[in-house]
Amino acid sequence: MLIAAEAREFAGLRRRCRDEEKLPWPLRFARSVRLGARRFILVAHGSGMRLAAQACEVAWNRCRPQALASVGFCGALSPELGPADILAANEVIDAKRGRRFTASVPRCRLPHRQGPVVSVDHVVGSAEEKSRLASLGALAVEMEAAAVAERARAWGVPFFCLKSVTDLAGETFTLDLNRARDPEGRLTDARVLRATLQNPRTQLPELYQLYRRSRAAAKSLGDFLAACEF
Repeated sequence: MLIAAEAREFAGLRRRCRDEEKLPWPLRFARSVRLGARRFILVAHGSGMRLAAQACEVAWNRCRPQALASVGFCGALSPELGPADILAANEVIDAKRGRRFTASVPRCRLPHRQGPVVSVDHVVGSAEEKSRLASLGALAVEMEAAAVAERARAWGVPFFCLKSVTDLAGETFTLDLNRARDPEGRLTDARVLRATLQNPRTQLPELYQLYRRSRAAAKSLGDFLAACEF
């Protein structure tokens, strides 16, 4: 089972799959797909650890997957990571609780980096905060993996964490995406657009850059997942 924050993070993978079936689960997005001889469950319920945990619990109670993988976008903490680069995490750090989870790394012939990622429960938009998080030893930051890792450990199944980069270590954004999250923590297009229009001259170019990078990151992630041997 692959768990992301948003359905668009699966866009690159879904183009390579067949027999897609919508699942009648109480989640924002749930699909069953086939890639070659393998069957994957794709779920997305919003950004942040609480919503990722909900997605895991709903899916686990319905299908008992053989493994859990946190997939999607991340922000680089290492200057060596560029847009759409792939990071296959070997460790996930929960920044709030200080817990660490080991992640399995699939075999893949495509270029990628391996190393730790750190999970936080908010969007990291400043180079200063990225630098502080990098001091934990992580190469990238994201928002869901620690919750998925915790459940994989509790349920005794393998855990993977595979991420694609959308923003760089030295970048600071004036667009505050945390203010665009709804009361449950989800980023919605309407809220993001309203936040952007508060300072359109600066923030519209940032939003467009993020959109372009997200499309490239989804493609590289889909290519990588399709080539993985789990």
